[in-house]
Amino acid sequence: MTRIVAIDQGTTSTRALMVEADGSIAIAKSIRHEQHYPQPGWVEHDAEALLANVVACLEAAGPADAVGLSNQGESCLAWDAVSGKALSPVIVWQDNRTAGDIETMRETGRAPLVLERAGLPLDPYFSASKLRWLLDSNAGVKRALSEGRLRLGTTDAFFLQRLTGRAATDVATASRTSLMNLRAGAWDAELCTLFGVPQACLPDIQPSVGDFGKGPTGVITASIVDQQAALHGHGCRRPGDLKITFGTGAFCLALTAGVPDAPSLSGGLLPTVAWRIGEETVYALDGGVYDVGSSLEWAVNSGIAPHIDSFSSFDRPPAIERGLAFVPAFSGLACPHWDRSAAPVLIGLTPASDLVDIRQALLEGVALLACGVLDAMSREVPLGDVISIDGGVSRSPYFCQFLADCCGRPIALSTLDEITGFGAAQLAARGIGKVLAPPLDARGQVYLPRAVPREAWLTRFRSAVGRTSGWR
Repeated sequence: MTRIVAIDQGTTSTRALMVEADGSIAIAKSIRHEQHYPQPGWVEHDAEALLANVVACLEAAGPADAVGLSNQGESCLAWDAVSGKALSPVIVWQDNRTAGDIETMRETGRAPLVLERAGLPLDPYFSASKLRWLLDSNAGVKRALSEGRLRLGTTDAFFLQRLTGRAATDVATASRTSLMNLRAGAWDAELCTLFGVPQACLPDIQPSVGDFGKGPTGVITASIVDQQAALHGHGCRRPGDLKITFGTGAFCLALTAGVPDAPSLSGGLLPTVAWRIGEETVYALDGGVYDVGSSLEWAVNSGIAPHIDSFSSFDRPPAIERGLAFVPAFSGLACPHWDRSAAPVLIGLTPASDLVDIRQALLEGVALLACGVLDAMSREVPLGDVISIDGGVSRSPYFCQFLADCCGRPIALSTLDEITGFGAAQLAARGIGKVLAPPLDARGQVYLPRAVPREAWLTRFRSAVGRTSGWR
């Protein structure tokens, strides 16, 4: 009998997925946590609350032969290397507090070195500048550093230290920090010096599948970024296979045949590690949209939408076709623009426009931004025939069909709501020599692109995107 448990610790919730020996899949527990916004542009989580939720989910799932853990990626914190106690809140990947520091680094010519070694642009999205900010701004962090007991890193390493007694991160998560040499798969001394992050305070890097230590309910045999877990869960194994997860943000990853050369990439795409199993490192291209689920939640909280279900269908022609464009740049623009100065823009309103039009334009804006990422990827790697998607907004039939239309590619909707957890479970199973195949009905409805004025839509939307810059 083999029983696998996966913990998906995401931006808004923590969930435990159980995969039983008979192949059945069930959610043991799901817990939402609070988002804290202490200042404009700041986004934080309570580190100890996240850990408590992880433990509660593990306990609800019960004993397992193997446990997989997926994490938020760039979200990071400081903690005591001896006691394991958090010394700071978690600074979330969306957080923009280091934008000024990043701009100073860019103006002083640091960007080429970071791009060459880490494969990443200078942006507050990644962990390095956040960790430097903690060193500069948190008295407890400064004290722990002077006393030789400081640990800095992403949330996975914090969880692992408290669960197993040993801080560690995997190569895929480390590739999101701007501190790891992408080709070497190790912390880069020059990058650590550049960002002012002491390398000795960082956790060990190891493969995505391996022995991460014994947790309270079983051995943790896999740890990885949530988006890479979803990529594996979608069954992506060959170069060109890709998926998009529409959660708080939208994250598109496509496997590549080798290490992408960051300086030569066009379209603002990011090279990243997909996973490392044994000695084999698999790479991917990554592109994203900052605000997806968060945009829809804003619409509900502001009264523009009565509830999330009001984004499911529209009986009107596309808003973009009627001249109405909404660019949901609430946290700025990610790939391919990388512009944190961008702010949301809604153009084309007329006296006849109503809240339904605004909702429709907002949903289309998410799809059109994702389409821009796909267009950039298609110029770098031959993409597969079908794009697999998952996540909250993918439950909207209107969104799925509009995405197929605007990108001109078939869209396959996964029937596995917990595909991130399933991918983490698959990797955990690999850690004990087992293979978890997805259910036979994992691929649900396929939306085929229709004949639409795609180029006219994209041209109109690009014009709207051009008006977002410089408002912050």
